[in-house]
Amino acid sequence: MTDNGNNESRTTRRGAPGRRRRADVAQAFKERPSTIRDVAQEAGVSVATVSRTLAGNYPVAQETRARVMAAVESLHYVVNVHAKALSGQVAGPVALVIKDITGPSLAHVAAGVEQEAADRGRLSLVCATRDDPAREDALVQLMREQHAAAVLLVGGVVSDDAYQRRMANYAKALDAAGSRLVLVGRPALAEGLPVTIVDYDNRGGAFQAVSHLLASGHRRILFLGGESDLSSAEERRSGYLDALRAHGADPVEELDTEGAYTRASGYARTRDALRERVEFTAVFAATDMLALGAIAALREAGLDVPADVSVVGFDDVPFAADLTPPLTTVRVPYEELGRTAVRLALERGDSRNGDQRVMLGTQLVIRQSVRRLDWSVSAPDRRRG
Repeated sequence: MTDNGNNESRTTRRGAPGRRRRADVAQAFKERPSTIRDVAQEAGVSVATVSRTLAGNYPVAQETRARVMAAVESLHYVVNVHAKALSGQVAGPVALVIKDITGPSLAHVAAGVEQEAADRGRLSLVCATRDDPAREDALVQLMREQHAAAVLLVGGVVSDDAYQRRMANYAKALDAAGSRLVLVGRPALAEGLPVTIVDYDNRGGAFQAVSHLLASGHRRILFLGGESDLSSAEERRSGYLDALRAHGADPVEELDTEGAYTRASGYARTRDALRERVEFTAVFAATDMLALGAIAALREAGLDVPADVSVVGFDDVPFAADLTPPLTTVRVPYEELGRTAVRLALERGDSRNGDQRVMLGTQLVIRQSVRRLDWSVSAPDRRRG
């Protein structure tokens, strides 16, 4: 027998009892969140009728529907998303879990995730871990419980055995809940795990950057790398060394430095190299923030970019083109990384129980921070050449 709410509509026209019920429910609502039973009592219908009305997949009389929705609004009732996800009535959100939401490159990944999720009718959530593995564990578990369609982990990591085990556990747990782990800009896991990998060509980008400096006549290139145990830092250093070998230039230990991906680190390492009278005619900074610090140290020492020292960065963050001079750098398609991660996770199809791997390209953007050396100038003047 079809319950379309018509029987309940007669009970609420009895007057005083309905008003007393509403007063009782209103008082209870002040003390606790409203429930579907409160909505049913307020509207004078059954819990089943409220459920059918909210689901929108069952015939309910127009008058009854109006009363139910009025009760929902007056009680500020929030639908149980967990229950709806279990019943397949709502599409799960896309969750982005990153170390820091303030970094310019990660912000562009987040923008791409949000845009693609919105285009596909999904909500997106952004969570920051502050580089705390325990917090990352808790966030992944929360997203699993909330039936997120995909959980995207973004940013370079230390890819040791402990990390590999944690990611494998994430992948299996999320897959069991009908979700998908997506690693963005992170190393691949063991074959066969239910995970999507979306990475970009760190090594090739660094190779392009250093090759451009070498082709411009520079042989002593100060490398401002990242922390050696970070996956992205290792790849960018490998690209730096690849380019030196390809152009017949020998690596020089005093020119190969490592540290944090920050402006302060770029400034300190460049300043220290100048104070120690390390000879170099160019700087390759593994991030644009490092390049910004290097430029500050060079100018503080009275050196001009690029007349005295050429500088190349990596990332192509928004301010790179607005520096003086505009910075030559490696462009990473950060927004496309976010979009691709969401698209692959939601369209994985036959790859549901296996891994997916996509590598996006990087591009050298040539601006005005590199000068071609004139080797006809005498040796003492080459830095200014």
